[in-house]
Amino acid sequence: EVEFMDVLARPIDHSSTPLPASENVKPRMMPLHVYNLSMEQKRPSANVNPFTPDGMLMKTKKRTRLDLSDIHNHSLPAHLEGRFSDDECCDMRQAPKRLALQDTNISRYEREFVQLSLIGAGEFGHVFKCLNRLDGCIYAIKKSKKPIAGSACERIALNEVWAHAVLGKHDNVVRYYSAWAENNHMLIQNEYCNGGSLQSLLHVTHLNESELRILLIHITEGLRYIHSNDLVHMDLKAGNIFLTRAPQRLTAVENPDDGFEEIFDDTERDVITYKIGDLGHVTSVLDPQVEEGDCRYLPAEILRDDFSHLAKADIFSLGITLYEAGGGGPLPKNGPEWHRLRDGNIPELPGLSSEFNNLIKLMTHPDPKQRPSPNSI
Repeated sequence: EVEFMDVLARPIDHSSTPLPASENVKPRMMPLHVYNLSMEQKRPSANVNPFTPDGMLMKTKKRTRLDLSDIHNHSLPAHLEGRFSDDECCDMRQAPKRLALQDTNISRYEREFVQLSLIGAGEFGHVFKCLNRLDGCIYAIKKSKKPIAGSACERIALNEVWAHAVLGKHDNVVRYYSAWAENNHMLIQNEYCNGGSLQSLLHVTHLNESELRILLIHITEGLRYIHSNDLVHMDLKAGNIFLTRAPQRLTAVENPDDGFEEIFDDTERDVITYKIGDLGHVTSVLDPQVEEGDCRYLPAEILRDDFSHLAKADIFSLGITLYEAGGGGPLPKNGPEWHRLRDGNIPELPGLSSEFNNLIKLMTHPDPKQRPSPNSI
């Protein structure tokens, strides 16, 4: 009864001044200036993610009248019965115009994070290694170099957020945590990959075949997951592949059959996991809005605006990345060599088996229909 009276004591227009709680108090009628507002004006607005699968869309059961039990349980005034349906009262509405980044200015970066170091820089912005003050974990936070609200980069920034949010968590895709705007700059909080990028690694050394096979398996798994959501990456390259290193200790193993003990050095080795990152060029195969990525890794058909085999474009990018990582780099941006690599004239890499060299050639085949799918790889 006390709770019931407490509800009645609150003004229905949500003002901060409470009504006197007494047995004689009746619920106030909704003020006309509030009542006359359309429900469209009162509902909060939010962007609609274009990559959201149908199963993840918010759906509600529509009712034209409020249930009597709802009126009793929530102490709603009787005169509101039947005025609104649930979807009008509770649903988010799509913003009439996409929410601009400057509309969500919230100061979070310095309040929630300690900036430790700069770990990367690109065309879009800088990436910082940051410590979260609350949970004590390390994250990678990407911050745009310039204010991007209203600029051409805004679409790429929002694209990356939307793609990350839909793809969720996969071992071979860099994990996304949150994104926000601050002083018209976009900030994206992602998983911190302690091994850096594949591009940074290739500045020091190239990979042998066993290492290339691990890279192939991990990135193929990531692509299979992305493609299963009817999305394509469209900018896969060494600079957008990241490594995590987790130490694994080797211990002594005893074999009871021969009475001897196999001794391993009590040392640690790093287990490497490769992850796909930077989803700013991701697009849907059902409604492709293609923004060309790095031309060094793109197949010829994309540059001809042939988007009929977008998933196979990702396979080409992975194949040419394997070629680069195996010692075939640096890759050309244009010229005769650029065309040779797209005409089926991929040179064989010494130190790799003919089987692996042939796989690279197949993945970079001039005809996209001849390239293997992630499942067949």
